[in-house]
Amino acid sequence: MKDNSFDNFISLNVKDTIWDHFYTVAPLVVIGTKENDVFDLSPKHMVTPIGFSNYLGFVCTPRHATYHNIKKEKNFTVSFVRPDQILLTSLSAIPRCEENHFSKAIVEKIPTISAPKNDNIFIADSYVLFECTLYKIIDGFDDYSIITGQIDAAYVHKDYKIFSEVDQQKQIYDNPLLAYIAQGRFASIKETFSFPYPKDFHR
Repeated sequence: MKDNSFDNFISLNVKDTIWDHFYTVAPLVVIGTKENDVFDLSPKHMVTPIGFSNYLGFVCTPRHATYHNIKKEKNFTVSFVRPDQILLTSLSAIPRCEENHFSKAIVEKIPTISAPKNDNIFIADSYVLFECTLYKIIDGFDDYSIITGQIDAAYVHKDYKIFSEVDQQKQIYDNPLLAYIAQGRFASIKETFSFPYPKDFHR
């Protein structure tokens, strides 16, 4: 018999934001955009593939330069950073801090590489890199929007490329993945397990 008891649950007020009351696991990437004659870098954790085709989306807001840069330039880059790059990722958020007169100078010191196809940049030494063309922006989630892009070019570091003959657990242990634990924490993922799919499962 199913236990339908809610004795172990606390009801949250959905008239206010609920996301500060529990932890969730998310990827952490840095979005690169062209801003006039310089570049802007912005960390994002509300990011996801859009289906199994080559589309990607992330949450942004018109209050940030990233939104307007993408709307103007029609493209952006995505850098999937490694756990040992967490400080660089944090530094890329500095332009959003108020009353910081050195923000652009600090961001210019972050190691980057040029994107091969578009006039844009990546965080150097990231393990996956995407060049994206703007697909569509969906506004109206209160003060937030979903920006979606079509992935025009993708690059994966050789140590992170999945090969069938490679021990997947050892590969991830040797080359850990960065996870953002919302809100305000992160983890280096080294230990993983095979997912117990049902027999004859198809996506």
